[in-house]
Amino acid sequence: MVFTWLNVAIVLALLLAIVFGAGPIIGSVLLAPRVRGGDHYEPYECGMKPHGQTSWIRFGINYWIYALLFLAFDVDVLYLFPVAAYYPFSAGWWPFVKTLIFIVVLGLGCVYFWKKGVFEWPRKISQ
Repeated sequence: MVFTWLNVAIVLALLLAIVFGAGPIIGSVLLAPRVRGGDHYEPYECGMKPHGQTSWIRFGINYWIYALLFLAFDVDVLYLFPVAAYYPFSAGWWPFVKTLIFIVVLGLGCVYFWKKGVFEWPRKISQ
C-alpha cells in the first residue's frame, strides 16, 4: 500500500477529531470542583434558598409533554427547509404533493393531540 499525503491528512483529521471529542471530557474531569455538601446539593430556585421539603415537589407532566411536542414538531418542520430550497428547481407537481402530504400528516398529529386533551393546561396539580 502506498502511503500518500491524503492518508496522512485523513489520519491527522481522525486524531484531531478524537482529541476534540475527548478533550472536553478529560478537561471537565480534571478541572471540575470537588466540593461536597453544603448548598451544592440544594435545588436552584431563582437564586433564593428553597424552603420546605424540596425533594418531593410534584411537577405537572404537561411541562415535559409540551417540551417533547415542541421538539417533535420543530424537527419535523426542519425537514421543510431542504424542500423549500429545492422547490424552485423541481419539475412538476410531485414535490408539492409530497410536501402537502407531509404537512397534512403533521396537522393530523396536532388534531390528534388536541382531541386527546394534551394542549389543556391544568390549573392546579392534584395531590
